[in-house]
Amino acid sequence: MKKFLHLLVVGILTLFTSITHASVEVASLPQSSSVPGGIAVIPIEVEAIEGNYRNERILLANYNGIQYAIVGIPLTVEAGRENLYLDLPGGQKKTISFRVEAKTYTEQHLTITNSRQVNPNASDLERISQERAEMDSAFSSWNEIVVPTFEMKPPVTGVRSSSFGLKRFFNGQARNPHSGMDIAAEEGTPIYAPAAGQIVATGNYFFNGNTIILDHGHGLISLYCHMNTIDVELGTHVVAGDQIGKVGQTGRVTGPHLHWSINLNNTRIDPALFLAD
Repeated sequence: MKKFLHLLVVGILTLFTSITHASVEVASLPQSSSVPGGIAVIPIEVEAIEGNYRNERILLANYNGIQYAIVGIPLTVEAGRENLYLDLPGGQKKTISFRVEAKTYTEQHLTITNSRQVNPNASDLERISQERAEMDSAFSSWNEIVVPTFEMKPPVTGVRSSSFGLKRFFNGQARNPHSGMDIAAEEGTPIYAPAAGQIVATGNYFFNGNTIILDHGHGLISLYCHMNTIDVELGTHVVAGDQIGKVGQTGRVTGPHLHWSINLNNTRIDPALFLAD
């Protein structure tokens, strides 16, 4: 059973955000890596009340008295100049350009024994489409109640078995690039919240298996997949180190592991950029 909190509170959050356009005070900044799948950390010379990049609202943060745009860059972006657009007090507008550098991601070839997980049937495709729409809605939500944290702890103790951005092939067939980090661990290993946030969705998905979506605020949202158990209730506020589930091998997997993704401005980015080590 899939449960979604953001659909219940979207009206409240819309009202809240409509009267509190401002950047958020943060304790640190994320690692800047202005490449496809990375983060651009851009100082802003003027105080902005809202920002937009590729039709998505961006996170504006104040750190040490300076305002920054914290921008997730899609994997599909080509190297070159990109623009973000700022709303300033008094109805003024400002455009800021930044450069995206090229990055090459390697290939990964995997063998999946369940053929339906590679070539879903018509019923599967209908389910997948509905699940994708549900998750897209969660990832595009905006919550200003939670203050984002850019220094995260690893959500599980294990071995990184697959990194972000790999060009993936399942049973020889090309699929979308890997949108997160895989951490291999024994089934039943505890999974912890890497930072504070609110549980906004839980459920069992065709590809992702048992899944949690955790909202860290201001468009920073994380995803946890293939779990054996989900150990938190929808709507729960967690802090870094709270147990949220256990490692499993549900959904499309080749063995027990946690798939961990991070979204920023509705864009999948490399979770490694949030880890201190």
